[in-house]
Amino acid sequence: MRVSRAAAALPGVEVAVVAMATGLNLDIAAELGFELPAAGPTDLLVALRAADGDAAERAAAEVDGLLAALAARAGGATGGEEPPRTVRAAVRAASGAATLALVSVPGPYAFAEAMDAVEAGLSVMVFSDNVPVEQEVLLKRRAAERGVLVMGPDCGTAVVGGTGLGFANVLRPGPVGIVAASGTGAQQVACLLDLAGVGVSHVLGVGGRDLSARVGGLSTLRALESLDADPATELIVLVSKPPDAEVAEAVRQAAGGLATPVVTAFPGRASSHGPDDLTSAAEDVLRALGVKVPEWPSWPAAGPHAPAAGDAARSGPVPDGGANGASAGAVSDGGMADGAAATGRARVLHGIYSGGTLCTEAALVAGTGGFTDYGDDAYTRGRAHPMIDPALRLEALAAVPPGDAVLLDVVLGHGADPDPAGRLAPAVAAAVARGVSVTVALVGSGGDPQGLAAQAGALCAAGADVFASNALAARHAARLTGGAR
Repeated sequence: MRVSRAAAALPGVEVAVVAMATGLNLDIAAELGFELPAAGPTDLLVALRAADGDAAERAAAEVDGLLAALAARAGGATGGEEPPRTVRAAVRAASGAATLALVSVPGPYAFAEAMDAVEAGLSVMVFSDNVPVEQEVLLKRRAAERGVLVMGPDCGTAVVGGTGLGFANVLRPGPVGIVAASGTGAQQVACLLDLAGVGVSHVLGVGGRDLSARVGGLSTLRALESLDADPATELIVLVSKPPDAEVAEAVRQAAGGLATPVVTAFPGRASSHGPDDLTSAAEDVLRALGVKVPEWPSWPAAGPHAPAAGDAARSGPVPDGGANGASAGAVSDGGMADGAAATGRARVLHGIYSGGTLCTEAALVAGTGGFTDYGDDAYTRGRAHPMIDPALRLEALAAVPPGDAVLLDVVLGHGADPDPAGRLAPAVAAAVARGVSVTVALVGSGGDPQGLAAQAGALCAAGADVFASNALAARHAARLTGGAR
């Protein structure tokens, strides 16, 4: 994808597509007018269109150079030797030092590679999505027999012994272990804890289906046992979208038998203080550890079309000492935008999300509007995850009618877009200019490579209200449409 961007940015280049030749990518290239040779999902598709022959040659040379550099880095990682062709061969080459394998291949091929890792005695993180649930169950049952852990399929986030895998934030070490049937849910909880000065020991993703009736919490139970045995873990947080009731009860009973206390974070579950959300769960963790709950940071819109400040939302200090000129403070509740008022219709809230649990949480908290998770398998088959490539979300944002409101998540960390605000800010500014109110839930830590404060500043300058808490962002966005709880 980044090779495609680099080629497309060259003068005279109209279209550049560099991707695996999956069915979806072939269809996209065909829709763009390219005549394609026979190709399969293991082939590399390079399609270029330019204003003239010189521009086309420059683009082809750029693609060749970037691909050669990637190959050279891969060769350097193996010392120039022929890399292992199977997981078991890699385990043999590591002379017993390997304990964990990361599988990131197209879904139809993931089961074989992950099972190879399990049979080699390794725990495995399956980043791949679009893996049939029947294969997931077989894989996890075999892992239980082998005494190893399967994280995934569709496990986007893990932190093992301080090393981030997949989409991972830069987190301080600490006493909290996280078991998560949700990647972005785990990131939200971990980042809020980090902003409060509390670190994590491990983040063990188990895949979004693990707490379903069909999978039965197989990896969740194994992960809880692992963290309970870890001397660095003093408290465990279990994060998931609403689980199957019987599975949740089995997990609750298992958690009750552990020596380590467990806090659950199931957005939407009823509790004594109302529906649970990830922010309230993080606050419960802080209280259990005897740490003061802070005011979570928020940054008000600072763009040329930002509304005048109204009632203050909950806000706090900006990490890193400032957001490129935007400071945390009152975030406007605004009023009905001119576009909606002119048509006499009610404002509509559009949730345009990259994280599934964040999307579910926001819909439950807001209680109004339409929400789409662009990280769902239906949208990622054959294309990069929206935390890497925002193209589909940009299209959705551009289609929001004047006067409506938009709620977006932006997730920072390793593996994600190196500058998401750089891609989103122009689209946000264009939306705000036509009367759309934009609210952003910015999930990140102060140590993330994108720079939490810098990202907040760029989004605020474009006219968005920004919150470090997804739940607070959802409440604010809902207030703009009269639907807040």
